[in-house]
Amino acid sequence: MLQYYAKLWWVVALRGIFAIVFGFCAFFAPIATLAALVLLFGAFAAADGITALLMAISGSQREASDRGILALQGLLGLGVGLLTWFSPVVTAFSLLLYIAAWTLATGVLQIVAAIRLRKDIPNEWWLVLAGLVSIVFAFMLLWQPLAGALALLWLIGAWAVVCGILLIGVSLRLRGARNTSNASLFT
Repeated sequence: MLQYYAKLWWVVALRGIFAIVFGFCAFFAPIATLAALVLLFGAFAAADGITALLMAISGSQREASDRGILALQGLLGLGVGLLTWFSPVVTAFSLLLYIAAWTLATGVLQIVAAIRLRKDIPNEWWLVLAGLVSIVFAFMLLWQPLAGALALLWLIGAWAVVCGILLIGVSLRLRGARNTSNASLFT
């Protein structure tokens, strides 16, 4: 597992950089960040719904049940996209719940990965800390979901910056482990 992670250390660093950039956007342009997230989700849902509807309509050789499922999926996606555009507050609240679930799962999985890597890399606690920060953040979101968009976005921004820094720390450790592994292979 270490070799796999060590080879892709730069991907972990890139995740950290993207998280930091997103965090700064949330701090300095919170309304635009929230609007962009909601509208992007709405556009994706609508586009996914339209393509599923097109697949249902164009498939002449498909069984009726397959076409019906695709049509239902398309209508659902289109409906969610329209709901997002006409009622962005509902979507923002739903997005908050998705973020909470995602950060909780990510935090648990980061801790599991750190436990598996504890004998292979020094200072695996960076990954444990990233996981704990994610779990705490998820519980904070679930505890006060209606706390206010601005405060929530700042919390999301702070979480993203802290996790980004921790992920960059992990990536540097993985890069070091890669260099150590490669050196021992060639000597």
